[in-house]
Amino acid sequence: MAFPVLATYRLQLRGPSSGYGFTFADAESLLDYFDDLGVSHLYLSPILTAVRGSSHGYDVTDTTKISTELGGPEGLARLSEAARARGMGLIVDIVPNHVGVEVPDQNAWWWDVLQFGQSSAYASYFDIDWELGDGRIILPLLGSDDAVSNLRVDGDVLRLGNVALPIAPGTGHGTGCQVHDRQHYRLVSWRRGLCGYRRFFSINSLAALRQEDRAVFLASHAEIARWVAEDIVDGVRIDHPDGLSDPVGYLTQLRELLGPHAWVVIEKILAVDEALDPTLPVDGTTGYDALREVGGVFVDPAGQAALTTLAESSGPGHRAGPARVAELKIDAAVDALATELTRLRRCIAASAGADHRLLPNAIAALLSHITVYRCDYPGQAATLPTALAQTNSAAPQLAPGLQLIAAAIAGGGEPATRLQQLCGAVTAKAVEDCMFYRDSRLVSLNEVGGNPDRFGVGLSEFHHRAATRARLWPHTMTTLSTHDTKRSEDVRARIGVLSQLPSLWAQFVSHAETVAPCPDITTGHFLLQNIFGVWPVHGQVGEQLRSRLHSYADKAIRESARHTSWRDPDAAFESAVHRWIDTILDGPAGKELTRLVAHVNSHAESDALGQKLLALTVPGIPDMYQGTELWDDSLVDPDNRRPVDYAARRAALKALQHRKIRVVAAALRVRRAHPDCFLDGEYSAVLATGPACDHIVAFRRGNDVVVAVTRWTVRLANTGWGDTVLPLPHGSWRDTLTERLVRDPAQAIELFADLPVVLLERVHA
Repeated sequence: MAFPVLATYRLQLRGPSSGYGFTFADAESLLDYFDDLGVSHLYLSPILTAVRGSSHGYDVTDTTKISTELGGPEGLARLSEAARARGMGLIVDIVPNHVGVEVPDQNAWWWDVLQFGQSSAYASYFDIDWELGDGRIILPLLGSDDAVSNLRVDGDVLRLGNVALPIAPGTGHGTGCQVHDRQHYRLVSWRRGLCGYRRFFSINSLAALRQEDRAVFLASHAEIARWVAEDIVDGVRIDHPDGLSDPVGYLTQLRELLGPHAWVVIEKILAVDEALDPTLPVDGTTGYDALREVGGVFVDPAGQAALTTLAESSGPGHRAGPARVAELKIDAAVDALATELTRLRRCIAASAGADHRLLPNAIAALLSHITVYRCDYPGQAATLPTALAQTNSAAPQLAPGLQLIAAAIAGGGEPATRLQQLCGAVTAKAVEDCMFYRDSRLVSLNEVGGNPDRFGVGLSEFHHRAATRARLWPHTMTTLSTHDTKRSEDVRARIGVLSQLPSLWAQFVSHAETVAPCPDITTGHFLLQNIFGVWPVHGQVGEQLRSRLHSYADKAIRESARHTSWRDPDAAFESAVHRWIDTILDGPAGKELTRLVAHVNSHAESDALGQKLLALTVPGIPDMYQGTELWDDSLVDPDNRRPVDYAARRAALKALQHRKIRVVAAALRVRRAHPDCFLDGEYSAVLATGPACDHIVAFRRGNDVVVAVTRWTVRLANTGWGDTVLPLPHGSWRDTLTERLVRDPAQAIELFADLPVVLLERVHA
């Protein structure tokens, strides 16, 4: 590795055909800004060739070529060389689990398989269920099965609207339907829930790759290996390793391919009570575990009871308790992931030599008792037998089916692998893509890697987890916002303040229900928090924000799938929700929201600054998502992929008057000045004393840095600091944010006189 990774800056690249472009050249033109800000590495979204017009790059169509839309290999080389000249480097996001097949003729491997079937040289590259289609690939491309009559022959391809499909040699004579019947694929309606290949979750346009096949691994990683071998990039981020057949085996191969010095982090979403397996040959996760911890310490447990009561008043389906999550997992397995469940059922039945009809309920029930994404990592050996026991105890009538499952997976192999792959997909669909859009108690907790049933994070947990990370995973990534977060860090910070003001929030909700009743009260409670999270301080809702909120509502109510869904949208309900949103924005509820935001905004900004400084200084390598060095009001994707105004950020960095970029720049400068403190230095909690000690989160990094931030400032504004003090290690200290000298013991009232955060450097004589 040319340069140690000290801090990364995530960029969402996209080609001009997606609507607006942000290419290698655009990134290169901003290198001076990123360098001045203090990051060591740019962390690039996927750069291999994707579906034309892709706005994210995760639908890769050619794993062997860098996207020409982004600038091609020459553009990447220029960006890398320019970064190297500044002492910076590159990290690249790679996608081993799946490729994009929405436009078949853009994916040469997929096209070849469709044309030649099982005789294709690439047939083994994809996880295809040939049995389901009696030797043909089932493609869920039709709106209805009758739409097959719309196929037409156009030279050597079949066309369905704008979609082109290959014709096997010698089979192109006759009508579209006749030609279709001779192909290696069979088109069916997507509503039938049939799919002839393993997908990324339930997304038909993303077909899984079989990385367990050495030929597939080498073919899809040759270009990536070249980047590292030629010092073009310093490391990679691995997208969704849990979807692979053998994540441990894959990561072992990857480490051997990239060498011992490449920085490798994985998008491993850990359950709250799950630890990253220490045997993995990686540097850590992409930081969702740290995100939960950092944000959680600002949630005031005093608000739990009142917010729970308010959520319960909206009726059923409002909470993310274990029983409700289990129900949603079963629903996801038998509905959205029915094709994967059917394949697993056949696989287990064949292995056990038994009747597959005993299995559907048993498999779904078992998955509902597994609380992690997958449990075949070495450190998870006790998870599956525990889940089997719990399932058997809760539903004794499923015992015969559970025995078949246990017998089939005992020796590993395909049944065990498919069970684990389905487990992760079920968890994602049930929790992230459904429950997180239903639970309305405090929606800032509804985040990837989080658990809304856990109301915040206590300081004892926070300090212990941070110390453990410093010891076991000092180079793991930490983050607050990503391309996958449901809300940006600043939106979550503002919503989190409601834990300090539950009564005031309840009054607003009651007022809103009176003046603008929502067609569904639970939906209303959920959406109101999100509207509050992005509401402008000045109260003026422009057309852009209005459009964004309507788009967000569409996604939220369809993901929640309580009254409408992506598969079966209810136009009447959706129209009613949109009318309600306009009533909120334009009516008395909107005016009340402006007053409420004005009341809480200083507290929200305080928490936003506090969590930002923590994320930049706790053990791990901090990543900053594009644009979040200033206030950011993004909601879930695609809202968080909007263009970033870098001219404004350049000006803000030069002036250093904006409090957030001031904190960011100071923290990154300190990281550069004290790399040993942050890369391998110890972490020690610093415990305040006095009447307001619970309002301070503080710790020491190495010997030369102390970090302290305030929290729960609503209550603090009423009580004051009193004689609360923060004991400091012996010596003289300077607050890098104010240049003020600080000595032990530090009086909190003086320490936080100017800002709600302090970043102390030891002053050496």
